[in-house]
Amino acid sequence: MSKILESSDRRQFLKAAAGGLALAQVAPLAFAQSKQQIVVSDPGGPYTAAYRRAFYDPFEKATGIKVVNVAREAQPSAQIGAIVKSKNYIWDVTTLTLSADIPYLEANNLLEPIGLTNAEFPDLMPDAITPHWLGVDVYATIMAYRTDKFGDNGPKSWADFWNVEKFPGRRSLRRNPIDTLEQALMADGVPASELYPLDVERAFRSLAKIKPHISIWWTSGAQAMQIIQNGDVDMVATWNARAQTAIENGAPVKIVWNEGLYAIEGWGIPRGTPRAELAKQFVRFCADAQRQAEITSDLPYGPTNTKSMQFIAPERAAVLPSAPDNIKGMASPSPQWWAENRQAVTERFNNFLIS
Repeated sequence: MSKILESSDRRQFLKAAAGGLALAQVAPLAFAQSKQQIVVSDPGGPYTAAYRRAFYDPFEKATGIKVVNVAREAQPSAQIGAIVKSKNYIWDVTTLTLSADIPYLEANNLLEPIGLTNAEFPDLMPDAITPHWLGVDVYATIMAYRTDKFGDNGPKSWADFWNVEKFPGRRSLRRNPIDTLEQALMADGVPASELYPLDVERAFRSLAKIKPHISIWWTSGAQAMQIIQNGDVDMVATWNARAQTAIENGAPVKIVWNEGLYAIEGWGIPRGTPRAELAKQFVRFCADAQRQAEITSDLPYGPTNTKSMQFIAPERAAVLPSAPDNIKGMASPSPQWWAENRQAVTERFNNFLIS
């Protein structure tokens, strides 16, 4: 997506009951003092459970290096800046999103070089590796629709979503330009592979056509899930985990992967942590195909290691964004474009909605 895809709300959703949140405020610095321990920050809830089984416990068993996880509430970029500036390394590793976090953190020299290369990890998706970051899971912004409204003949593209005559019904888009501008351009005929640099004028012209037909501009992932699950709208642009949760809750909802936008989340290390070498061992460990396959039993996100699919049950693989049949019709947003244009486009988008 992100994006720069925003993922704070998605992360809030995944934190759910987050019993470990208190740990974020207590003793992480003390934990990090041991040379044979690292503190890993994650979004909590189901994330922690998935990462504990897939990464934390196996890494401890293989290396003897203890992993203490801290569930964080806020977006990590500003916190990493404060950590590096103060040299108060309460984290040694944290989850970061490629499009939302990495351009800013790398540009400001806030991440430790990890030394990973695509040649060393040829089975990883090419954009899952940067000099300072390793991506381990893939999520997507997709379209979902109610099958009790459309049956097997629902919308299959953003052009269909925009086609109110052929597909009458209540619609919902995200109240944010990120992803929404891309969707507007694809609806207007721009191929997913040719989106960037975004033609902002064309995107807003396209949005003006659909604006009168949008019943709800959603502002949180929880809201997006509820409105499609409850039937408040017949089609929605949302995150795949939200739509999948609605499906697993029994709602007659179908995910459309075509023209989705996928984003990658993974591990980065705050520059200067005295436990950098231990942290790098952990990050490298997480590139393993079997380790990444373990994540998917808890989270409906795809692995970045293409070999992981052989360790995942076919019925589960079919609902993951990085499954070959799903990702082939999707595009990855440009972190650089959004880093340069986000503020101006967001101001224009907000004015567009109230005009």
